[in-house]
Amino acid sequence: MRIAPRIELDAVAQRELAALARRGRVEARVQQRAKVVLLAAQGWQNKDIAVEVDLDRRQVALWRQRFLEGGVEALMHDAPRPGRTPSVTAEVESSIVDKTLHDKPIAATHWSTRTLAAQLGVGPTTIRRVWQRNGLKPHRQSSFKLSRDPRFEDKLLDVVGLYLNPPERALVLSCDEKSQIQALNRTQPGLPMKKGRAGTVTHDYKRHGTTTLFAALNTLDGTVITMCQPQHRHAEMLCGTTRAGPV
Repeated sequence: MRIAPRIELDAVAQRELAALARRGRVEARVQQRAKVVLLAAQGWQNKDIAVEVDLDRRQVALWRQRFLEGGVEALMHDAPRPGRTPSVTAEVESSIVDKTLHDKPIAATHWSTRTLAAQLGVGPTTIRRVWQRNGLKPHRQSSFKLSRDPRFEDKLLDVVGLYLNPPERALVLSCDEKSQIQALNRTQPGLPMKKGRAGTVTHDYKRHGTTTLFAALNTLDGTVITMCQPQHRHAEMLCGTTRAGPV
């Protein structure tokens, strides 16, 4: 049977340990360790000390040994623990960042956590954590081009004023391009995504022969009113809203 090392206390250590064991503002775990050493100095066995202070015998033996090696100061700090082995190595994280910044999936504009995870053979949660650590947000884009129209401010005030204070019995239509339709031919090349910054695109683009589809939902019967025009001007907008028939 292994015999626990004997602890002998001088007057200074005795006073310090006694103060720690009964001081109200000391952490409970530090008080517990001080009591372990005090009882050990009185000749108590580890099993009896464990019952008295409500600890495991192995913990009692640990703190007795730590006191012998480092004195009262050693009781003030937890035993050092080895760090957990990282689940993602530096090589894997580097490949995730490189793939996100410099590659794109087939038939899509950017990676999602699931598509990139399937490509690299890791979990989607791993992709999400690497993106967060490196400030990557592939799903976000920001525009950076301002209108050159000299009357832009006047037109903006007219449009906002129409929404805020429309004329009596007026019909105000809010029109926008169909969602999920990607305009790939921008007037200027966008800036690539990098750590901490989303990719950027201009707000305008070139049509290159595409058609303009006017469509509206009739909320009374659920029919869609639609019309195609070769150009995208004020005249076509008026024509599309007045001459289109139900599908």
